Amino acid sequence: MATPSADIDIDEGLVASLVARQHPEAADQPVRIVASGWDNVIARLGDDLMVRLPRRAVAATLVEHEQRWLPQLAPRLPLAVPVPIVNGVPDAGYPWHWSICRWLPGATAAEAPPNDLDAAADDLGAFIRALHLPAPADAPENPVRGVALRRRADAVDQRLVDFVHIVDVALVGSLWRQLSSTPEWPGPPIWLHGDLHPSNMLTLDGRVSAVIDFGDITAGDPATDLAIAWMLFDRDHRTRFRDVIGVDDHTWLRAAGWALSLSLAYLSGDDTSSMPAIGHRTLSRVIDEFG
Repeated sequence: MATPSADIDIDEGLVASLVARQHPEAADQPVRIVASGWDNVIARLGDDLMVRLPRRAVAATLVEHEQRWLPQLAPRLPLAVPVPIVNGVPDAGYPWHWSICRWLPGATAAEAPPNDLDAAADDLGAFIRALHLPAPADAPENPVRGVALRRRADAVDQRLVDFVHIVDVALVGSLWRQLSSTPEWPGPPIWLHGDLHPSNMLTLDGRVSAVIDFGDITAGDPATDLAIAWMLFDRDHRTRFRDVIGVDDHTWLRAAGWALSLSLAYLSGDDTSSMPAIGHRTLSRVIDEFG
């Protein structure tokens, strides 16, 4: 599946104009677009800042979620996150909210995996433990993350049809039915990153240094975020990661179900991105552990 087309063209001139009008203190800093992803364009603003702008209407509210909630959550989190320092508003012909954040150095964990998996399990486990606290009633809702696994059944079934020549449909379907029958999360909705995968994590000097892209921040079943265990770790380091967080058996089984579901979604990703490789690796590890 190719990256969707942008609803608006974002170039360096537009970014510079928005900055000049709403954060004139940085108007003399050079602007350089460095990424155009599924939902957002990222531009460097000088050496120390970045600008994050939605490129599609369907993503416009996601930046607003980051602007509202990250300043509240960041102080308790042990890894860096892209807290907005300027909450930009529609202007200069640009129709949506946008943000200026501190530039977080490093490469994604998909490009540069952590070289010490013991430390990664400890660091990421501590981050998730700090994030996964009960959320307020007005936390953002997400129809496809944090929900009961059974609500993902139609999407999983359709992807199994789509990938009949790529995966063992009988095995994966049976494993999905097994994992998705695990009892649902009985507790209150828990704060979730919502889209935690190696391309939304940064490493620096071989260590996990930051977690980025909180556009899908939501509340619900913590198992959704824990799917990262199969994306990033081998079996021994998954055990260490689980021990750091302290996860009950049912939550861990649901996390494996989320890993399976997400792996199929990633397999449908743009072949020029990291997502298909993450999908193949994740599905292989889930099958190896539970199949």
